[in-house]
Amino acid sequence: MISIKDAISIVKKNSSVLFEETTKRVEKANGYILAKDVVSPIHMPPFRQSAMDGYALNLHNSLTYNLIGEIKAGDEHQPILKPGEAVRIFTGAAVPDTANAVMMQEKVTINGNNLEIEHQITEELNIRPLGEQVKIGETALKKGTKLNPAGIGYLTSLGITNVSVYRKPSIAIVTTGNELIEPGNELKHGQIYESNSKMLQSALYSLKFYDVTLHKVEDNYPNTVALLQSVIAKNDVVIITGGISVGDYDYVGKALTELQVEELFYKVKQKPGKPLFYGKKEKTSIFALPGNPAAALSCFYVYVYIALQTMMNRNTIELPRILATSTSKFIKRGDRPQFLKAIYKDSKVEILEGQNSSMLQTFALSNALVFIPGDISDVNINDEVEVILLPV
Repeated sequence: MISIKDAISIVKKNSSVLFEETTKRVEKANGYILAKDVVSPIHMPPFRQSAMDGYALNLHNSLTYNLIGEIKAGDEHQPILKPGEAVRIFTGAAVPDTANAVMMQEKVTINGNNLEIEHQITEELNIRPLGEQVKIGETALKKGTKLNPAGIGYLTSLGITNVSVYRKPSIAIVTTGNELIEPGNELKHGQIYESNSKMLQSALYSLKFYDVTLHKVEDNYPNTVALLQSVIAKNDVVIITGGISVGDYDYVGKALTELQVEELFYKVKQKPGKPLFYGKKEKTSIFALPGNPAAALSCFYVYVYIALQTMMNRNTIELPRILATSTSKFIKRGDRPQFLKAIYKDSKVEILEGQNSSMLQTFALSNALVFIPGDISDVNINDEVEVILLPV
């Protein structure tokens, strides 16, 4: 058994960035990392733009102006204003080249075609200049930027339709066990509904990893070898749940050995998730997680998460860890460090009941894990504890 610290260090050391470029439609690139600088093909804004509803003025010494027309957003015409003339203008509309300021409508009095402003204003007031955000030929977003909804909107506003991004990893989830059946089928004595694959798939989707395939194999050695050989050859990451212990029908470990997967560690001094395997075959990372659902999900967030974030060249590859005040008591049995399902809010954390590694009900309510080191036997109310914040 190795320590949690050593296990995390090994995952970090053996995970590498997927520097393979692919082209994505901008609207489908959310969560991807830019593989190249994006250069703006236009000025943004592409014209002098009114920042508000009001009146575009060709300034002169008087407070009185002659109103000669109107410009709405999208209008193409360019009225020529002489000093002392004005046009009604709306937010986002193009300001005429002969106008040098916009007065907000709340500070204007209108009498027919006569317009009177409350006070003199400075040139270019309330006008967004040409190229205020970015000018044509300038870098709009740099290589390495993670695209989010705002980034998608920004690139779209520049008329960009495709971007070069780093490919996301392809991931296979393999579940093992004769007792597992799909929901929708009649549950017979000794059977349970298989949930790990959907749980892990959902966790991956929430992190914007969508190239995910699900596979199931019964407790059969030749079939286990054949399936694992196939998914390892086709994917960047393989996540296996169940079958990694040393029972008579746990074939995963033997199959990985036959397939010459390099074992980087097996068994971690932790609870839940002691029977955790991590290995590599060529460029494919293989995680064999415990079959118990809560243990599998805890290991996913502590270890698999790091490998995935590293592959995507993210700046932060671990979930946030903070200190918080416990509002609960907890007695830890044994000397293994433990990850406890919890609810964190406003610098306080509640350790929940139902910490068994097979139980998901408590995990479904959690937004955090409390980490209890091996040398601490109990937690009391108002103790300061380490909290791992889970993705929301």
